[in-house]
Amino acid sequence: MELRVTERTDEELSIEIAGEDHTFMNVLKGSLLEHEHVNAATYDINPEQSGGQTDPILTLKTDGSIEPIDALEEAAGDIRTKAADFKSAFEAAA
Repeated sequence: MELRVTERTDEELSIEIAGEDHTFMNVLKGSLLEHEHVNAATYDINPEQSGGQTDPILTLKTDGSIEPIDALEEAAGDIRTKAADFKSAFEAAA
């Protein structure tokens, strides 16, 4: 997975995530929105209107009590934990 920060402040982060689609981006956005210090999280995939940009750009805004990159790291960790829990439950049910 290739990441490129396009904008970064103390409260906002925009990052391009190469090669991903709506499936992954919705999961990531949902995990971010569950974080108590994230005020907003969205992504845009807009290939024609933005000069050919095809990779999604994730934008998140925090309340200032946490760096946006730290919130993103925590959200990714939450996804990893949920996926492992699901795998364990699935294997137990099989």
